[in-house]
Amino acid sequence: MPNEVIVAILALVGTMSGTFGGIVTSSKLTAYRIEQLEHKVDKHNNFAERIPVIEEQIKVANHRIDDLENKE
Repeated sequence: MPNEVIVAILALVGTMSGTFGGIVTSSKLTAYRIEQLEHKVDKHNNFAERIPVIEEQIKVANHRIDDLENKE
């Protein structure tokens, strides 16, 4: 086998392994970032569910304050 063919095969194997490694690393990073975004969305959704409860509590507190002001 000529030396040029051996060098070409080694270059092909090196290129393929480097490309595969890059794809795997990129995929892992993308999966990690998506997971972090999902955690942020979950926190936001939890906060959004609590807002109506807080608004109702504020209405009740304002009503009680108005009642106390009217008694005086």
